[in-house]
Amino acid sequence: MTEKKLHPLHIYTDGASRGNPGNGGYGIVLLWGDKKKEISGGFRLTTNNRMELMAVIVALKSLTKKDIPLTIYTDSKYVVDSVEKKWLNGWIKNDFKGGKKNKDLWLEFYALSKDFKIKFQWVKGHADNPYNNRCDELATAAADNKAHLHIDYFYENEVDLLK
Repeated sequence: MTEKKLHPLHIYTDGASRGNPGNGGYGIVLLWGDKKKEISGGFRLTTNNRMELMAVIVALKSLTKKDIPLTIYTDSKYVVDSVEKKWLNGWIKNDFKGGKKNKDLWLEFYALSKDFKIKFQWVKGHADNPYNNRCDELATAAADNKAHLHIDYFYENEVDLLK
């Protein structure tokens, strides 16, 4: 019996914020074999780091197959280093003490990541990578589409508590 070789899945993600905080958006390009899918969305009040991480979460949630190798390309050192340098493990162990932000999203990512074998790869933003540039276009367009911005309830409640 011949074993079917699966194509690796390549996921490009980016986040954007108009002001930090401000309107924000995320963009995703998924590439699997000859298939390509784009996803984007936006929030009325959020931060760039939240959108960088949200892009990864939405990308993982969109997947129906969990048994394929995947690489996530992002220009966010915040996301790459938090996972690849195992900072996230320490934050979870210490319940995000010391003012670590985005606990809600990091916990959601952590739960989702258990179903996948993920490799993160940093790419230089606003450079010559066409997929990263496309993600940036999607993210900024989503952030600018004020009629379709969602509410980031966790973030907005957190901001209200700090007032």
